[in-house]
Amino acid sequence: MKVNAITLRSGNIIEYNDKLCMVVKNDIQQPGKGASVAQIEMRDIRTGNKDNVRFRTQETVERIRLDQVKFQFLYMSGDDIHLMNNETYDQITVTKESMGSQATYLQENMVIEVEMHEGEPLGFKLPDRIIFEIVEAEPVIKGQTATTSYKPAILENGEKVMVPPHIEVGTKVVVRLEDGVGTYLERYKG
Repeated sequence: MKVNAITLRSGNIIEYNDKLCMVVKNDIQQPGKGASVAQIEMRDIRTGNKDNVRFRTQETVERIRLDQVKFQFLYMSGDDIHLMNNETYDQITVTKESMGSQATYLQENMVIEVEMHEGEPLGFKLPDRIIFEIVEAEPVIKGQTATTSYKPAILENGEKVMVPPHIEVGTKVVVRLEDGVGTYLERYKG
């Protein structure tokens, strides 16, 4: 679908020079004299290379719509991640590298959203909140709970997270995943 370059927003996928690129930033520049331009910072989805391109505001670009498909995480073997489509039961295999740091937060039977373009997986979105058990944490020091300090703890997946002092080994916690990094949200109440 053709759209004006001025309407592009962060996260949009466009086709530029026969490559799929994700818009990272769009700045509209209005010089004192002359027409406005859209300064687009974009990243090639397949290679990860960044590029800055300047478009006239009335210039059009091809915006790509991605299909959002729900997949269930089955298992991991080496660097391969095996997923199953929840509707068709078709299975696909992706690499840990393509999923990035999110791969360490995968849990058995977790349902994730995969952005697909012509049958090729391009992006992955895990649930916002994931439950993990704390496997290693410093012991509670008497009187420390009165302060607002945090202490390091290690989740069952091996990732480090900062938790309040009252959280002990064996406690289940809710972790929020943002940009592939987990942060403590609250103690699990289930």
